[in-house]
Parts: sequence; C-alpha cells; structure tokens
Amino acid sequence: MAVQLLVTNRNLAVQGDPLIDWSNLDVTLSFNEPGSGSVDLVAHAEVMAQLQPGNRIMVIRDGQVWMAGPMEVPQDYSWGIAGDGEPPPGKVTVTFTDDLALPAGYLTWPSPGSAWSAQPGTSRKITATNAELIIRTLVNENCGPGARPDRRIPNFALGPVAGVGTTVSVDTRLERLLDPCRRVATDGGGLGIRTRQVGSQILFEVYQPADRTATARFSTGLGNLRAFTFKRSAPTVTHALVTGADNAVPRPYVEVADTTAAASWWRVEQLVDSSADSNDNGALTQEGKQALAEGAAPVELATVTVDTEDLCAGRDFGLGDRVTVALPTGLEVKDLVRSIRLQASPQDGETVTSLIGSPDATTDPQMVRLVRELGRRLGRIEAR
Repeated sequence: MAVQLLVTNRNLAVQGDPLIDWSNLDVTLSFNEPGSGSVDLVAHAEVMAQLQPGNRIMVIRDGQVWMAGPMEVPQDYSWGIAGDGEPPPGKVTVTFTDDLALPAGYLTWPSPGSAWSAQPGTSRKITATNAELIIRTLVNENCGPGARPDRRIPNFALGPVAGVGTTVSVDTRLERLLDPCRRVATDGGGLGIRTRQVGSQILFEVYQPADRTATARFSTGLGNLRAFTFKRSAPTVTHALVTGADNAVPRPYVEVADTTAAASWWRVEQLVDSSADSNDNGALTQEGKQALAEGAAPVELATVTVDTEDLCAGRDFGLGDRVTVALPTGLEVKDLVRSIRLQASPQDGETVTSLIGSPDATTDPQMVRLVRELGRRLGRIEAR
C-alpha cells in the first residue's frame, strides 16, 4: 500500500507516528474548490490523542502529498459490546478538507488594512490588472502575509508568480473570498487556484491548466472510461441583463450577450443584480460574462474515468486540464477535469477516478447546488 496518513498541528508539525489500522479512505480533489476526504480508523488511544481540533491530516501517496488540510470532524466515534456497536476500542471516522478551505473562510474586506470597526461603506476595487495578480492580492491582503496580524493564516504564503492570466477588473465587498477569486480566474483565462504543502509552509498558487486533449484521451476502447452521462440542452441564459447598485446615481445597466447561442437556440434573458456602482472598469460586464459562463453550456458531460498504467491522474493530467472523451456514439468531447477521487483500503488497494465535464458536472445533489447558489446571492445582498 502506497498510502500513508500523518497528523500535523496548525503549524504543520507532525504529531506522532503514522495513523494505523485505517480503512475506507475517500479523498476528492476539486478544481477551484476545497477538497474533501474521510477515513475510518480503529480508535486506539494513541490515534485518538492526535485527532484534536485544529489539527490537519496529510494524505501521502507514493511519497508525495496527495492532499493535506484541516479536520472538519476530528472525531465521529462509535463503540459497543456484545454486538451493540463497534467492538472495543471502537471506530472513529475523521472528515477533513484541504488547505484551500482556510482562505475560503474569509470575507473580502473593503479596506483590508483597517480594523473591522473602521470599514468604509465602499467596495474593494482593483481595475485593469492581470488576473493572477488580482487573485494573489485579494488573498494576500485578507488572509496572507500582507493581512492584518489577527487575520493571517499561520504558515501561509504565496507561491511563485506563474505569469498567467489576462487583464481584468474586480469589484467586491464582504463576499466569500474564493467567490471573486473564481470570477477573476474564469474571466482572466480559465485559471486554476490551489494550495500545496511544501515543507513547513502552505503555498497558495494560481496556475494555468494545460490543454492535454491530444495526449489525455478516454474511451471504452482504451479501458479508462467507466461511465458517463451526456446531455445536449438549451442554454439557460443568452443575454445577461446586469443592474448596478440601487444607490448609484444614475443606476448603471449593462447587457452582455452570447449572440451565437441565441441564434442557435433562442433568446433567454437573466437579471444579474450587482453591487458595483458603475461599469467604468468592466465590473458589470465581468458579472454578465460569469452568468453566461454558468448558463450557456448546451453540452453537459459528466464522465467517470479510471487510472490505467498509460494514463494517470496527477502524473499525466491534473485538475482543470482539458482532456478528450471519445463517446461510443463516435462524438468526441473536449472538456475540463473537475475533480479527482482517490479511494483506498489496505485490503482492496487503490482506485483513482476523475470527473470530467461542464460546470454542471458534479456529484452534488441538485438541492445542494441550489443552496450554495442561494447562499452566494444572499451574501452579496447582505454586503450592501
């Protein structure tokens, strides 16, 4: 078994020996989202001593950190005797995420260098700037080394500049930090964001996913296509009608259209309510583009692939990379790797699968996605 589990504290110091007697490890890495994981452990005293609030789990595969991050539920413990539960010493299930969840817990302050009591009624604007630099700036000033001391994430640093992305703008106020980062990443060239544990630091990085459509191919004939669903449907929006802040005088209105989709299908309008007070730097246009990106996807593909000796996740392709899926119908679809899932147990070994498809390609129930969207919208309303 090439998988090893270690526990560290928030300062990344290993807390004891590798975790033993584990089973049912299930770890999913997600593109531009915090990952998720769970593992079952026999509740030995020395194991329970490591499963404390604030500690982290490192999943090491083939000598490399596969995922590392804080425990969300460090102890889900069950015990029983005479068939009434898990036999002594019991079983504990640990649920964890990756370190991208740390900046995800922050809001975008209008004036990051000031105390909360001194925050102005305006928004944080960065105009006509490289997308990578905008993302790095938002993260740095809200939770990175450049943030107020009480808001800094311990041992958190910005990785080297990758030199990727196009020129965009951002206008944000008290949003979840990763929300504007994702908008900028999408509008600025389809960028990726991630964290990596390197030595004693957690590095935040912006990167450009690769086009691997010529080398990363999945099909039934190659034996690496396990399942798929394919749907061609009408777009949910072709014309984004964006309105600015209701207290702006005059209130700005911007229309962002996908005329190609409207000509192929029909016109579908969607109201986008923005908190930006003008479109001088393209903030309203950016939000309209985001709405089109989320709704103008007439081809929806959700594909589950499996690693083979010739094509492996993490080695031959990664999160956000564009790959090719050859469907049995003869159609070839090129789309993004949305998530990569590792399942392992000492008895059954490892299985690595990837989810490839449009933004709607997800294993989340529809209600979960709806709640997330409503939460995003309510957050922006409250921030006004």
